[in-house]
Amino acid sequence: MKLNKVDYNAKSIFDIDINFFVSLNIKAIISDLDNTLDQFNVLRPSSRVVKLKDELQQNQIQLMIVSNNHEKRVKQYAEVLNVKYLANARKPFKKRLLKFLESNGLKAEEVILIGDQLLTDGKLARNAKIKIVLTEPISKKEQFTTHFNRLIDRPLRKRYRKNGQLGIKCPVRKDQDKLF
Repeated sequence: MKLNKVDYNAKSIFDIDINFFVSLNIKAIISDLDNTLDQFNVLRPSSRVVKLKDELQQNQIQLMIVSNNHEKRVKQYAEVLNVKYLANARKPFKKRLLKFLESNGLKAEEVILIGDQLLTDGKLARNAKIKIVLTEPISKKEQFTTHFNRLIDRPLRKRYRKNGQLGIKCPVRKDQDKLF
């Protein structure tokens, strides 16, 4: 298997200093949903997701959700948050994502993808030539299908870490700015 290096890494999307995205001239954050923003079984955005979205908006950055999960789950979550979304994204294949970006007037260099899986999120970012921040899963609870990806993901992460291939560590928020 070809190693797909990542651009950046962070413990979670909530730890990243917003000024980091501003410095990269990012117009939109394309975030995975399950285990990146919230646990897979959480149907409504948590308060820290709402705070993150509001803070991004204040900095003229859109939060968008791209998920392999089904329409009903993603739509319900995204509508409460009032963000654009792409369900059934078929990650790591790029076709649907690129069409989604184009329909929203965005170019690959204006977005950054944030996700917790190398096989889906990491590979999608590489396929679409989009910058990526790889995060740790926010929970150990996962859907049954994700469990199989983790069997490959964990050893890959270990190898990346050992070989210094997990990208640059994102700047961390100051304590008073934490979203908890």
